Amino acid sequence: MDISLEYYRVFYEVARLGSITMAAEQLCISQPAVSQAVKQLETALSCRLFVRTSKGVHPTKEGELLYGYVEKGLEMILDGERTLKRMQDLDTGDVRIGASDMTLQFYLLPFLERFHETYPGVKVIVSNAPTPETISSLEEGRIDFGVVTTPAQVPDNAKLIPVRTVRDVFVAGEKFAYLKGKCLGYQALKELPCIVLEGSTSTRSFTDGYLRERGVELAPEFELATSDMIVQFAVRNMGIGCVVEDFAKEKLESGELFCLEFDHDMPRRQMCIVTHQKSPISPAGRKLLEMLVM
Repeated sequence: MDISLEYYRVFYEVARLGSITMAAEQLCISQPAVSQAVKQLETALSCRLFVRTSKGVHPTKEGELLYGYVEKGLEMILDGERTLKRMQDLDTGDVRIGASDMTLQFYLLPFLERFHETYPGVKVIVSNAPTPETISSLEEGRIDFGVVTTPAQVPDNAKLIPVRTVRDVFVAGEKFAYLKGKCLGYQALKELPCIVLEGSTSTRSFTDGYLRERGVELAPEFELATSDMIVQFAVRNMGIGCVVEDFAKEKLESGELFCLEFDHDMPRRQMCIVTHQKSPISPAGRKLLEMLVM
């Protein structure tokens, strides 16, 4: 049955107000237009919906039955409109982000703090995962956007926006003080107990790839889940830790750790915001994205 939803809107207002005149005023249309819409609906449904009285109009039994359903339906539609408006005004809604420990700690956190202070009604959901997993989540539409580190394998319809440069270093504690100030070749790492990240992280992929180009295949002493743990292991002289410098900054400044020096520095990498053309970004997500790239 193909009946215009506008007829039901007119029916709802007439039944709610008990007056064609008042319904016309509420809908900002003429009284004849209201009467015609009611007549069209009655014809389509093959029943009479109202009876006229001296005080206006009153629903028939069929009209009362229909009103119960139409009232619920229209109220749900109006609730949906109101919720969408609140989302547009950032009074409610959510933003879903994918980020690694590193990008969250050394880039995103101050932006998230400012966003929460500005839009306290918006829920921020952060999926904490390595770069490859973040990109998969983006492709599957489970996040609005991600913050990743290069190297990152992204699909053709994804866009990378560089936002910050990072540096990878090898750090060591006092047990390895004999290496301090020496200019080493990367081949020296083959004779040292190395501590690296486990799994398919962008940091591990980058380090392995760079060393492989120089003929070095690491056989790590330890493979750990987080860079913070690598720093702690290095402080305890359990090996040479490979981390992004930010993670070791405090220990480097205190002198508990030092950076090994090599004949060639590893290339700097980039933290990047990654978006997907086919994944719609929520209103809240767009506003946070504006903060990040402004």
